[in-house]
Amino acid sequence: MSDFRGRIPDLDLDLLRCFQQVAERGGFTAAAPALGLTQSAISLKIRRLEELIGKRLLERTSRSVALTAEGETLLAYARRMLALNEEAVRRLVAPPVSGHLRLGVADHFVPRNLAPLLARFARSHPGIRLEVEVGRSHELRRAMEAGLLDLVLGKRRDGESEGAVLWAEPVIWAAAPGWVPPEGRALPLAMLPAGCMFRDRALAALSRAGLGYEITYTSPSLLGVAAAAQAGLGATVIGASGLPEGLAPLAGLPGLGSAEMAVFGDLAGLAPLAGPLVAAIRETVARAAPLAA
Repeated sequence: MSDFRGRIPDLDLDLLRCFQQVAERGGFTAAAPALGLTQSAISLKIRRLEELIGKRLLERTSRSVALTAEGETLLAYARRMLALNEEAVRRLVAPPVSGHLRLGVADHFVPRNLAPLLARFARSHPGIRLEVEVGRSHELRRAMEAGLLDLVLGKRRDGESEGAVLWAEPVIWAAAPGWVPPEGRALPLAMLPAGCMFRDRALAALSRAGLGYEITYTSPSLLGVAAAAQAGLGATVIGASGLPEGLAPLAGLPGLGSAEMAVFGDLAGLAPLAGPLVAAIRETVARAAPLAA
């Protein structure tokens, strides 16, 4: 594929949106329903974009797609350009939405995702005033039931059917990179207090496997637990999307299954305010997801 010569081309937002969906959803098949296009139509748009910039963006096989180095670069720009376009349209074209929304967010979602999400949402919806409280899922839901919060983004309890599921993710063991469980003694653990679903699940899995453990560090904050694990005080348990820097997945321990993150509250009654926020959360999760095979 040859490089362009002469006039610098203008990037087509429609082509960029198609490219972004393919990259973030992991392939042409997964992107087709979101775009309302056939796989052949998507392939044509990607080819037009590659011809426009004179670079190959995707490496294709019969089973997967992978971003090239140029594709990685363009994806970052595509996200910014599409977000800016959406912000401009909302400000100038879409009917203004205003109001006050009290949101509770489980701290499992906080380390990498919350601040960028809120920043984008504030730019796109300046009329919505967000009041955010971060804490543990079950405590936030009690606050919502007491009328102190409008919506809660948190974990679904095992076997629960309430809430609108946003995504499911593996629950994993984590520890400082290179940390090895001590031989000949119980497994040291850094955990949230009793009542945490991840804690209960981890302790039950260890008991079923006949593995001894001792909780050497407890904190009401996930950031506190993560700091203890980063310092080598023990292993901990976390949802895969919330794995902070300084921790790595720990192999060799019993599997912990998956967990569902959901939005709880009166989504229908709060639709004008909640709808844009839920859409922004879904977009953030899609961006954080790795390119699938």
